[in-house]
Amino acid sequence: MKFPRPDVRWPLLFSLLLSAWAVDAASLPPLDLGGVREEHVMIPMRDGVHLSAYLYLPAGEGQWPAVFEQRYANVTSTGTRKSSADLARRGFAVAMVNFRGSQESEGTYVGYRALAWGEKKDGYDTCEWLASQPWCTGKVGTFGSSQGGFAQNFLAVTQPPHLTCQYMVDTGLSLFQEGYRIGGVTRPGRFADFGANCRNPADNDALLAEWDQHPNYDDYWRAEDCTLHFSKMNVPCFTIGSWYDFMVQGSVGSFIGRQHQGGPNSRGKQWLLLGPWLHGRLNKGSKVGDLVYPDNVVWPEVDHMVRWFDHWLKGADNGIEKEPTVRYYVMGAVGEAGAPGNEYRSAADWPPQTQAGSLYLQADGLLGEKASSAEKSSTSYESDPAHPMEIAGRAFPGAKDARAFETQKEVRTWTTEPLTEPMEWNGEVKAEVWLSSTAPDTDVLLRVSDVYPDGRSILVMDYPMRARYRGGWDKQTLLMPGEPAQLSWHIGWTSLIFAKGHRIRVTLASTGAPLYEPNTQTGAAQTRDWQKDARAATNTIWHDAAHPSRIMVPLVK
Repeated sequence: MKFPRPDVRWPLLFSLLLSAWAVDAASLPPLDLGGVREEHVMIPMRDGVHLSAYLYLPAGEGQWPAVFEQRYANVTSTGTRKSSADLARRGFAVAMVNFRGSQESEGTYVGYRALAWGEKKDGYDTCEWLASQPWCTGKVGTFGSSQGGFAQNFLAVTQPPHLTCQYMVDTGLSLFQEGYRIGGVTRPGRFADFGANCRNPADNDALLAEWDQHPNYDDYWRAEDCTLHFSKMNVPCFTIGSWYDFMVQGSVGSFIGRQHQGGPNSRGKQWLLLGPWLHGRLNKGSKVGDLVYPDNVVWPEVDHMVRWFDHWLKGADNGIEKEPTVRYYVMGAVGEAGAPGNEYRSAADWPPQTQAGSLYLQADGLLGEKASSAEKSSTSYESDPAHPMEIAGRAFPGAKDARAFETQKEVRTWTTEPLTEPMEWNGEVKAEVWLSSTAPDTDVLLRVSDVYPDGRSILVMDYPMRARYRGGWDKQTLLMPGEPAQLSWHIGWTSLIFAKGHRIRVTLASTGAPLYEPNTQTGAAQTRDWQKDARAATNTIWHDAAHPSRIMVPLVK
């Protein structure tokens, strides 16, 4: 089915069309793409810079809707080329585009900044260039996960006229909250090797130095915070979030913001899927970490995305818009016959109605529903940035046995008695922890685990908090040594039924490297060269009548 060409009259688009050029794609290794044409083009931006894009066009002549993904990472792997060609065979012109300054794209690498709503609008220009091509119907959709999810939120804010719909997986909204920092904790090591993605690796060093100049949430970071601009997002979107991913907060936040604060073509046209997966795309199966869920959890991501694009970009009456607004997988015990949960539920909105509950830290490592009545009760441990506790890797190790971390010397745990009946959580988990330290600043890392009867402590969620930001992200308030201070922060989203006989565990520590890079604990600015100046501290978690440390949970009764 062909669509009438859009009336493209903007001078900007005319100039962009004239200034594009093709690049020889034959330099890539030969690959059978099943008749799909593969072309390498350099797409012009409004300032004369050209972005590298690999196009995959269906066989034959004609017009097709375009879909594209934006990444800083390589887009020419065998797997990416094959999946792009497969999507093209389903009747789409597919473009895999690299960020400014990354891979073969021209310009200075500035992360996501050139995709935003400032002077440069690289996503907007890419979308409109695709729409203006003679092989395009004028309808454009976007897809992608993680970096490709962030990019879609940035794009939606800029409102390109031909952007028609989006499909986001494990997405993000704010680079301060979900990028260089998490809970105020800086992550220079996480981004130090991003120079490998850059056309000029020195660009990444310059960007990290720039980030060091903005330790607080200020106008610099507001320029990369999509949560401030939901009203400008105005297209239908299907969003997938993964329970075992700290960035589920971005997926949930995107759905809520677009559904309730978006433009008229956004409100009421958002769909959300939440399941027990790790971060990433094309990994929404049944094997997750150490666990194997029932086959009912598997999500046909590519086939569903094609149906989504068929409806919004081709006008197919396939009923996808009539599917439940929210589908979420209620996790249950794995490998235990008759255990409740492990099923999808649907809802008209998210989060569902729940009752507020609390689990309090108590003496002797107990976790209970009643606050301690003790006059004075606390638990201490050492925190030494030079000798941190270890959480291997750079990705959240969800759905795995966490005992290797829990048994390290400077880690403390609090655990409930075995549950006498199932306990269901549906929604956001938060924490309030009373902390004192011999240092002016420190971090607190809080984890929640489902402890099976055989002793496995399956990690459900974790999140760090830097003490200096306890009064808000826009300012820093150092600790008074030895004086208890309350830290309140988000831990995660979940839908989980803790089975009868299981226990719930809260784990606290102040280091967990390299996943969470240690705080210098000096109170000084946290920069890339923090190792030259760091100090050890004794940290104390308070759990008495005057200082009731707890996690706040969304109970379903």
